[in-house]
Amino acid sequence: MATDRVRGRGVAASVRGPGRGVAAAVRWPGRGVAAAVRDAARRIDEATPPGRDRAVDALRALAILGVVLGHWLVTALVADTGTLRTASPLQHLPELTPISWVFQTLAVFFFVGGHVGVRSHLAARERGTPYRAWLTARLARLFRPVVAVLVLWTVAAALMLLAGAEPQTVHTLGKLVLSPLWFLLVFAALTAATPLLVRLHPLWALAVVAHVDLIRFGFDGPQELGWINVAAGWLVPYTLGALWARGELSRRAGWILLVSGAAVTAALVAGCGYPASMVGVPGAEVSNLSPPTLAAVCFGLAQCGLALLLLGPLRRAMRRPLAWAAIALLNVSAMTVFLWHQTAMMAVTATGLLAGRPLAGLHTVPDDAGWILARLAWLPVFALALAVCWTAFRAYETGERGGSRVRGGSRVRGGSGERVRPGERVGSRVRGGSPKGGASSPPVLRRREMHRA
Repeated sequence: MATDRVRGRGVAASVRGPGRGVAAAVRWPGRGVAAAVRDAARRIDEATPPGRDRAVDALRALAILGVVLGHWLVTALVADTGTLRTASPLQHLPELTPISWVFQTLAVFFFVGGHVGVRSHLAARERGTPYRAWLTARLARLFRPVVAVLVLWTVAAALMLLAGAEPQTVHTLGKLVLSPLWFLLVFAALTAATPLLVRLHPLWALAVVAHVDLIRFGFDGPQELGWINVAAGWLVPYTLGALWARGELSRRAGWILLVSGAAVTAALVAGCGYPASMVGVPGAEVSNLSPPTLAAVCFGLAQCGLALLLLGPLRRAMRRPLAWAAIALLNVSAMTVFLWHQTAMMAVTATGLLAGRPLAGLHTVPDDAGWILARLAWLPVFALALAVCWTAFRAYETGERGGSRVRGGSRVRGGSGERVRPGERVGSRVRGGSPKGGASSPPVLRRREMHRA
């Protein structure tokens, strides 16, 4: 039963700090870097419960990476008027629209979220965990890292204004940071409603989206109605994930979703005037994403179908320790990566202003192929800045700021069902090696630590 309880749930939040974390899981002196990385990957692989569906974690990681890379590729901060303003290469180079088809992966995230949320709730009920305790644990993991973002940017915005920065520049930067937070609010609401959504068929939510668009675009109804689709649109993949969790989606269903979703999306774009881009384009009359349109939802269904078809290949790929270790590490702090990737890009952009001239691909208008090539060259720099943010702020997500000791309540149940006494380090008892944590047992993602979503 312990294996069943972990299957489909997210990776652990207990990544230790310097000298204790996965990043520091290996003692470097006298060993090659490649050998050390392989050893750490092997230990993570061995610590993973055998019943865990690693493909679920892989899909979640790919969805997060899609959003991050998508933002980095289609968001430009242009410095040509004394202030920073946002622009998009999709605005000037419509032939790049297929980029949005590849990197707009939020539907996959909600699809996986519905699957994991339903399984987690059912497992909590089997253990006798009250709904309130289950929800509190899930939302705490979701919103803890938000606090650090809000505090840092509140202080940063105040300092920029006091230093004489243009209010428009501060507004532009703040909007880029805060705009992804809508996603967390919707996801939190759907998570809270999981017990009610377990049996809701996705076609009901899809029907709501279709009727809202019919009123908005077919009968020139109030455009404000579109905001109903913020909930209904993302409810479609979330409840589809619930169907997956109940074992009602087969490989055949994946093909049906992929083919029909893609066909309907193409028909809506070609025949009904929906934008071809699956993300918002500055200056466009209609956005497929804000709020979600029927075209975006149908495209998301095609993505969910593709995700189902990729489960087999992903499971085979995740048998490789190095591949699984990378996915596991990303899942440990997925929200940190999501919340700080825009800050990383803006930090690099702001630092580049010190050059005294606009840098191609960083401060220039994204209107030619040269900008695209230059932006691709900047991606590793953005990734390095994000790694710095991850190192500084991941503890807010993993809950390790005050140390790894359990505080407060009398007992805490780990992912394997084992109880931990107050003051005892979670996962401090490592199988196979020195129980005191000596050189023979460097700390890694331990089996009982891989239990949080």
